Amino acid sequence: MTFTAKDVAEIMRILEESSFDELRLEIDGVKLHLQRGSAVHEVSAAKSFPAPPSADDLGQAAPPTAPLKPQPEPPSEPGLVEITASLLGIFYVAPKPGEPPFVKLGSKVAERTVVGVIEVMKLMHTVNAGVKGEVVEILVKNGAAVEYGEVLMRVRPEA
Repeated sequence: MTFTAKDVAEIMRILEESSFDELRLEIDGVKLHLQRGSAVHEVSAAKSFPAPPSADDLGQAAPPTAPLKPQPEPPSEPGLVEITASLLGIFYVAPKPGEPPFVKLGSKVAERTVVGVIEVMKLMHTVNAGVKGEVVEILVKNGAAVEYGEVLMRVRPEA
């Protein structure tokens, strides 16, 4: 079993609404350790073989670690302005399920145009474009878990 970002976000929401300060969860060899007031401490899968020696054990420099989330595609054209997540939560493109999205590819936006909402602990926080222009890239799908600073959309600013 693997945890998706949405699963982890939901577990975090449940922890925040509970009276517990810490949660350790292990399912099918996948371990998750959360502690109130801090980031995820551990997320690991059980290994069926002993771990190979680390680079430190061999007296070598350790290779850089890869980020947990894949990095966004580079902009399709220079000069695009990125709209980023202002906090960690679940991103929605419409005000309610079944309603049309706030914006689509090609939509014209102004600085105060709402382009989506981020749900954190059952509270909805609006995401404004922050720039006047045209939406040319939408990088996050509806219902996806997002992190602070993650690129949601890119806008071609008006001259």
